[in-house]
This record gives sequence, C-alpha cells and structure tokens, in this order.
Amino acid sequence: MRLEGKVAIVTGGGSGFGEGIATRFAQEGCQVIVNDINVDGGNRVAQEIKNSGGQAVFCEGNVGSSSDWADLLSCSLDHFGKLDIVVNNAGTTHRNKSMIEVTDEEFDLVYDVNVKGIYYSARNLVPYFRAQGSGNFITIASTSGKRPRPGLVWYSGSKAAAIVSSQAMALELAPDKIRVNVVNPVAGDTPLLAEFMGSDTPEVREKFASVIPLGRFSQPSDIAAACLYFASDEADFITGACIDVDGGRCV
Repeated sequence: MRLEGKVAIVTGGGSGFGEGIATRFAQEGCQVIVNDINVDGGNRVAQEIKNSGGQAVFCEGNVGSSSDWADLLSCSLDHFGKLDIVVNNAGTTHRNKSMIEVTDEEFDLVYDVNVKGIYYSARNLVPYFRAQGSGNFITIASTSGKRPRPGLVWYSGSKAAAIVSSQAMALELAPDKIRVNVVNPVAGDTPLLAEFMGSDTPEVREKFASVIPLGRFSQPSDIAAACLYFASDEADFITGACIDVDGGRCV
C-alpha cells in the first residue's frame, strides 16, 4: 500500500473529487480526515470508507475559517496522532455568466474558499509540519487557472492565484522539507459541473467536452490517481509541480 502509515486531511471530501481522493487514499492504507461543510456527505464518505475496511473520521469545517483549520489539525492529532498530508480540494465557483454580473457575495465566496482556504491551511499547519520536519500540501486548482474560459473570469482568477501561491509556498517551504504540489483538473462530472457550464443539457455537455482532446470530462478517480502520486514517497523529490489532469486541454 502506497500510503501505509500516513494521515491525510481531505477538504471538500463529502462529494466529487474530494470523495474520490479520500476513498483512494484509504484504499492505499492512509488514515483520512474527511472534511466538508456538508455534514451528511462527509459522514457518508467516512462511513463508506470504514465499511470497506479503511480508517476515516469526518470533521465538519469551513476552509474559509482559520479556527476551523485549527480544529482540523486537532481532529487529526486526536484520532490518529499525527498529520502528514493536506489536500486542499474544497472549492466553489460562481455560475458561468458575464464577469460584471457576478455579485460581491459570489466573488467573496469564491476567493474565501479557493484562495483564503489555502492561506489558512498554511498558517495553521505549517508550524506543525516544521516542528515535525516534514509535510505535504496538495492543491486542487483547475485548468481554468491556466486556460480560462469566458463566463468564469473571477473563478479562473482564483484558481490562477491558487496555482501561483502553491508554487511560491513550495519554494519557501522547501528548506523545511515541506512539499507543495498542484493538480489541475479539467471540467469534471461533479456537483459543480452545472455551475461551471451555466446549464446542464446534453448539448452543453457536448460543447464543453468537445474542447478536451480525449473527449470526456474528468472523473474523481482521475484526480485521485494524480493526488496519490504526489502524496506517496515516490514523489519525495517533487515540489512546486503541476499535473494537468485534463485529457490534453492545456496542450
């Protein structure tokens, strides 16, 4: 098992990419803190992992809250005695629409979750990782942060910020043996897909999938496989890297 003996926090673990990551990590021997603001979803994923023989605990929390990040660290230490990996997966978007139609509230939520969540994770967990002498952050950003689409201007900006901030973290934290890497999914078949596309019809799906050379949306299992590599000891010399899990979209 590639993550035997490791402990990970997976934010947004109650559905979509986060569920896929948490489940795959547990299958590889990792003890997982499933985090989400969705209590029902988070509890379901943690219970399904346990029912399959894995180890998981649900910890409710908002990644846009510094105190909730402190609680996440406490949850990991209380249940599993340590923390090795943090997957900053929780994300949100404004609906696909003109940039001038996005409200203040929508803009603030996108940046609170997609950018400030990374900031708070670092502020609360870097001191612990420094004391431990190792740590591993994985950011789930987006191909939209590299190849933006019309209608997703402020979302794309938040994901570009997530990518560059994570790479800058990798440089600053390298002397502390803390690795930071990024996974960029293309549009995925998750609960946020309709918001990304603006609507969800067969025609709209075909339009979005048509710009992906391999011809399909990403799946949680695709993202989980990339995260598994970054989380494993096989990537011990990899930091500041981005894997585009995009079917060729960014080529």
